[in-house]
Amino acid sequence: MGFLKTLDISASGLFVQRKIMDVIASNLANMETTRTEKGGPYRRKMVVLRTDPSDDFSHLLDLQMQSVRLEGIVEDKSPLRQVYDPAHPDADKEGHLLKPNVDLVVEMTNMLIARRVFEANVVAMKTTRQMTLKALEVGR
Repeated sequence: MGFLKTLDISASGLFVQRKIMDVIASNLANMETTRTEKGGPYRRKMVVLRTDPSDDFSHLLDLQMQSVRLEGIVEDKSPLRQVYDPAHPDADKEGHLLKPNVDLVVEMTNMLIARRVFEANVVAMKTTRQMTLKALEVGR
């Protein structure tokens, strides 16, 4: 596999992890949003990914070398949290309030995972760069 394809795979990972972190940040920022433009409480967003097989050495690697691509961003359809808060302006007649389905622990765990994967892709790119420079030195 050429070093450019390796860089492409790592770059696709960096792009996707940055998008995941953006979506997580949006989820955390809207954790308490009970009214959106759509009329209801904020719904947690999730990133949908897909993989693209690499063209190089696919017959040898059994399609293991793959780039990752952003398929889309979708809303989580899990139930909203219902709390009793009769003083809130968005509460119903019985005092129940629907709150977003965002869980702080889940979002922070996902953020840590995305950060680690991002860091791993940066290290892979740096290593590819170093190997390429060493190969050029050998050619002198």
